[in-house]
Amino acid sequence: MKSANRQPLVFWGVAVLLLVIVLQLVLMARDNSATFDEPFHIYAGYLQWKHGYVLLNPPLITSFFTLPLLGMNLPEPPITSDLPGGERTYDNLEFQGGKALVFQNDTNAILFRTRMTAMVFTVVLALLVFAAARDMFGVGAGLIALGLMAFDPTLMGHSALATLDAGNACLMFWAIYAFYRYVKSPTAWRLIATGVIVGLALAAKHSAILLFPTMGVLAIIEVVWRGKLEPELAAPPVRAGRHALCLALALAVIFAISMTILWGSYGFRYAPGDAVPFNPPMKTQLDRVPSALEGRLLGEIDGLHLLPAPYTYAFANILRQAKSYTSYLMGVAYPHAVWFYFPITLLIKSSLTFLILLVISAGAVAIGAVRLSRGILYMGISALVFMAFAVTGGMNIGVRHILPVYVFLSVPIAGASWSLMQRNRSWIYAVVALLVFQAGSVLHAYPAYISYTNEAFGGPANSYKYVSDSSSEWGQQLNAVRRYVDARGIKNCWFAYFNQAMMDFRSFGIPCTPLLTAEYQTPDTPPAIDGTVLISAAVLSGFETGTGPLNPYGQFQKLKPAAVIDYGVFVYDGHFEIPLAAALRHVQKAGGLLSGKNAPDALSEARQAEALAPDSAAVNDMLGQAAEASGQPDDAARYYQKALTIAKSMQPGFQEARIADLEKRLGAGKQGQ
Repeated sequence: MKSANRQPLVFWGVAVLLLVIVLQLVLMARDNSATFDEPFHIYAGYLQWKHGYVLLNPPLITSFFTLPLLGMNLPEPPITSDLPGGERTYDNLEFQGGKALVFQNDTNAILFRTRMTAMVFTVVLALLVFAAARDMFGVGAGLIALGLMAFDPTLMGHSALATLDAGNACLMFWAIYAFYRYVKSPTAWRLIATGVIVGLALAAKHSAILLFPTMGVLAIIEVVWRGKLEPELAAPPVRAGRHALCLALALAVIFAISMTILWGSYGFRYAPGDAVPFNPPMKTQLDRVPSALEGRLLGEIDGLHLLPAPYTYAFANILRQAKSYTSYLMGVAYPHAVWFYFPITLLIKSSLTFLILLVISAGAVAIGAVRLSRGILYMGISALVFMAFAVTGGMNIGVRHILPVYVFLSVPIAGASWSLMQRNRSWIYAVVALLVFQAGSVLHAYPAYISYTNEAFGGPANSYKYVSDSSSEWGQQLNAVRRYVDARGIKNCWFAYFNQAMMDFRSFGIPCTPLLTAEYQTPDTPPAIDGTVLISAAVLSGFETGTGPLNPYGQFQKLKPAAVIDYGVFVYDGHFEIPLAAALRHVQKAGGLLSGKNAPDALSEARQAEALAPDSAAVNDMLGQAAEASGQPDDAARYYQKALTIAKSMQPGFQEARIADLEKRLGAGKQGQ
């Protein structure tokens, strides 16, 4: 078919796939309730517009998707220290401020407006992926890549949210594609454009800093392998030394332009402004960075004012948090990051179509059936660099953190698939069948794309068995839960909801009593409950409390649920004993009383916990602390020793921090005798 005759077909193919993307995102934005991170991103963006304050994330994406809120004249929560929730750290300010701004106003309007605006990044990304694949491998490859993106569960699941992930993936991909176009055909305008796009990526999310080492690696490959990358050149390529110098100068220009854009996004101000001073102070934040070397490096950068202070401060906060999050994988909870989290999560959360085509494409390149072109190298190496940093960087709380990997890999997968299809018509049927299968597989999970798990791992209903948090359930099912209880006339129920600390499900008209979770302190959790019980997948997995005997709701994993709502909320009916959950609530109360210097009442609460769960390390640990504060050192030592023995015999890896603390307390007690 001639090129002129193909153009209308290509246009309509792209238009239909874009329409499919938009429809999915609009419907998910309407159907899903707020996820855990959305309120504080919305609050941060709103503060930027109203007062010019930049909190913990660079301002570009949050400022963009909160633009439609300016005409709503929303009452703002105070930004002073009288915010609820204790000391107003930067983390606390975003959390409490976001909770107040979003849920004390028109929640549905705020979410829908911001989500629809954030969706623009995904539409732009889809067009860029099509353009890049077409540019590198041909029109057919562009359509295949766009088809992969239109039904990618991770991209679609996190594009209908007012968060940073899809926007970050868009700008990072755009930056590498712009660099590719510049290197392929250098012009001053392409160089400037690349610098501007890299700067926008830096102003969107801290992980965009990885663009610099990525472009550095690509530049080295250009120097070493240029003859192989451009075998079509009739004349001998430019000498390696001169070519290396030109690329080095280009990278320097890109760096200078991008740093200017980054500073511009902070208003060319070093300090954050008097109204929102750093809390904790910058020095304290830098001292909390786990790596002393990284802490010193950030300190030198800040001392020389090389970056805006809020950017450096937030970078330190990210490095601190990355080592503190619990990891959950394949039913096992770890108290820290594990290097294999993202490789295994990629196998669980990717569609089988993506994985099959990835293996076929890599094999085709390895055996020489598909040429190792510049396009394959640029996209493949970008994916590898990002994946390498994700593997070593910690923060194992969601496959969304490697979303750029999916986007980068979609282009060489499409290129290799198109090359094979041109060689043998059988590949046409195979690739089309795989794409149709992916569409059906992903649509089956609607609207809970966040819960998507491929068929090899049992589908989205089994997601909680393997992954958790934003890879399985991010608290977005409240609209569906309300419809479920309304349809059945349920008036009394119990709900252990993952997102309760951020969003009170009762404000959605769900007539349940909250149960204890790791992040929410209920008024009370009884040792036995009757009736309808709803449990979020993230709570059911036990990824924050520990699995097995450490999980206060572990018994429910052995029961067949009466229903599963949006693959993220499990429903049970009957009589259930939950003594550990009740005991842990008493432990929470005792901890609060100890903080208030009320040792006698703390000891009373701890003893109530002991009556319910005498073999819990957490309970005996709190008993020891309450006894010690009450002036009973012998009892405290006995409880500490019992807690230590239990912790060492019951998932000691997960309880390593408790074990270290108990050993320290026991050692201090012996020295004091």
